[in-house]
Amino acid sequence: MTKATDLRAKTEDQLGEELGNLKREAFNLRFQAATSQLEKPSRVREVRRDIARIKTLQNERSRSTAK
Repeated sequence: MTKATDLRAKTEDQLGEELGNLKREAFNLRFQAATSQLEKPSRVREVRRDIARIKTLQNERSRSTAK
């Protein structure tokens, strides 16, 4: 689980890279769940929330630069 304060310290490029990694992990977790190979079901929820945190931060940053 990534803390919001850790994410705020990252640059826009780092956030984009982290978002890509999390989306890839979410994709793999969905496949594992579909084939009943998922070892840690709670990880799906953590990844989804981390993705939401990054998207929220990116949205906040884009709104603050648009003003």
